[in-house]
Amino acid sequence: MPEPHPFRRAAEAEDLELLTETLREDVVLHSPILFRGFEGREITIIVLSQVIEVLEDFRYTDELVEGDTVALRFKAKVGDRELEGIDFLELDADGRVAELTVFMRPLSAVTAFNEQMKTRLEAAQP
Repeated sequence: MPEPHPFRRAAEAEDLELLTETLREDVVLHSPILFRGFEGREITIIVLSQVIEVLEDFRYTDELVEGDTVALRFKAKVGDRELEGIDFLELDADGRVAELTVFMRPLSAVTAFNEQMKTRLEAAQP
């Protein structure tokens, strides 16, 4: 079995320093929270640090790699809701994440996630 992508290892370890190293400076995060993406490593790490706090029992269950793309399937809980999703990574030539798109289901869990994230991100704004 191939070595897991460093993004996966960092997310599983909740290691924000290592997670930062896996992202390009100009990374774009497409999340289920907003229609437009979050642009740049700094805001992406702020968002991901809040995601780590919101998602309980987070674990990746599968990793698919094809060329410069990686699909990481995950499961987690938001309060009493079961959630599953995919982190879809588009990599640059150095293997760093250039774009991260997050897909989640079911709607009830995504709604609970969005409510918590909205509150946390508003509080995190300077």
